[in-house]
Amino acid sequence: MNHDSEYSGDDSPILLVPYMWIGDFVRCHTVVKLLNERWPGRPVDVLTTHLCAPLLDYMPGVRRGIISNLPRNRLSLARHRALAKRLRIENYGRALIMPRTWKSALAPALARIPFRTGFVGEMRFGLLNDFRWHEKALPRMIDRCAALALPPDVSLPAEWPKPEIRVNAAEAAAWRQAKGLGNPRVVALAPGSVGPSKRWSYYAEAARQLADQGFDVWVIGGPAEKQAAEELIAAGGPRVRDLTGDDLRNAILALASAELCISNDSGLLHVSAAMGTRTIGIFGPTSAYYWAPLNPIDAAIETETDVPCRPCHKPVCRMHHHRCMRDIPMEQVIAVAERTLSAVSAQRSAIIP
Repeated sequence: MNHDSEYSGDDSPILLVPYMWIGDFVRCHTVVKLLNERWPGRPVDVLTTHLCAPLLDYMPGVRRGIISNLPRNRLSLARHRALAKRLRIENYGRALIMPRTWKSALAPALARIPFRTGFVGEMRFGLLNDFRWHEKALPRMIDRCAALALPPDVSLPAEWPKPEIRVNAAEAAAWRQAKGLGNPRVVALAPGSVGPSKRWSYYAEAARQLADQGFDVWVIGGPAEKQAAEELIAAGGPRVRDLTGDDLRNAILALASAELCISNDSGLLHVSAAMGTRTIGIFGPTSAYYWAPLNPIDAAIETETDVPCRPCHKPVCRMHHHRCMRDIPMEQVIAVAERTLSAVSAQRSAIIP
């Protein structure tokens, strides 16, 4: 079936079902851009959770988010049916389903969206009707996600459109004023990640060093990073502020205000890079080639010592030594941060005579 020919003159909206982890959600903005280019007259909506929903306010090319907090680890047929009822009202002409799970395709199928595109995955015959194959031949997640926005059997481009998060400067300034944060020179630290193996060992020492150099240090992340924020405050003193919490918008606006972000391989690394904030990513068990943001960052720091078990992509260190993170010294990260911050200062001086 030639799906493109069926869309001649069609202005029906498109539903994108992305991965709901923050970093993968940011990656899927590339897919939004591809859909905007391929079908410029068709609105694009994105299925989202409450956690990821604030990102959509800053992603150009998205009409709206459809919020649905479906359970991750079980199937709730009643909630899928309720979501399908909401989707049916929107009269979507196509759904692109990024995750390869059976239940991710269930609501679009129950909503009877005419064209439902995705990789075969968990034998989703009957739920999808525009099947894509050979997912495992695409090594990077961005290739797998973005390929679904293209016609089948076309060669993938050498470069994909980069995700983009745009924050209005006035909104960021109003947020800083409301939080009593002023307008200092700021480094944002994102010490969280999915699993302890991806967490760098020396954030507290880095916070103290940066605070001693006169920078305000903002700790960003979710509620799970509250304890880490307390440890960084204890190490760095009053210049360190805890901005963790359950509202992702705080992290977005903090990153828009920061001169530099230092982050593990986590969702906030991708948010910072897509925003254009100067960014340093620290990669331990994961490979920067596969998991670094599509947007350029100032440095992807990996251990320089030989760690035979790396990369393992495991959330918990199986060897119990955590060397892939412990062997990245604080001095190395701070040296890169200092060079980056000096470059920011030089750019600012060139703009302001």
